[in-house]
Amino acid sequence: MSEIPSWLQAARDAWHWRGSSRPDFAQLPGPGQVSVWDFPRPPQLLLDHREVIVRWGNVPVARTDRAIMALETAHPPTFYLPWADVDQSLFQLAGGGSVCEWKGPAKYWSLVDGSRSLVKVAWSYPSPLPGAELLKDCVALYATSLQCTVGGQPVTPQPGGFYGGWITPELVGPFKGGPGSHGW
Repeated sequence: MSEIPSWLQAARDAWHWRGSSRPDFAQLPGPGQVSVWDFPRPPQLLLDHREVIVRWGNVPVARTDRAIMALETAHPPTFYLPWADVDQSLFQLAGGGSVCEWKGPAKYWSLVDGSRSLVKVAWSYPSPLPGAELLKDCVALYATSLQCTVGGQPVTPQPGGFYGGWITPELVGPFKGGPGSHGW
């Protein structure tokens, strides 16, 4: 691997919380629960065999049992779905992009069905950084404006509108993205 550019290393080094300890304000998990403060940074990517279903009203968008979960400190998991398991005819490349210091440059996607659209509701990492290669052929979706389930359980979107984590009943936070969480 080539040397990490200094701007990228500086972004990575800025993170204080890395899953090795919980802050005092973190909720304690009960039986069968998981604290997002125990997730690592850099994120851990895990294959999740629970069935993930995404619907846009009555339109099926995705169904898979091969999602990749990105587990990152203070975030509910982001679910990356294989492109092969989504209705690709609904996706149109949107303008703009962003860069994650752990995953790389992101492309954004809109869902379009006739006259309906959800602009920049999805993103992908077609050229992920080393360590995030599992995401190369996947797409993630914001749960806002969509009906998403994981293992039959409904998903709540991560607060704040920027991050795309999916909150399921077994998770405790607080979750990055809400008011006062900018410095996490």
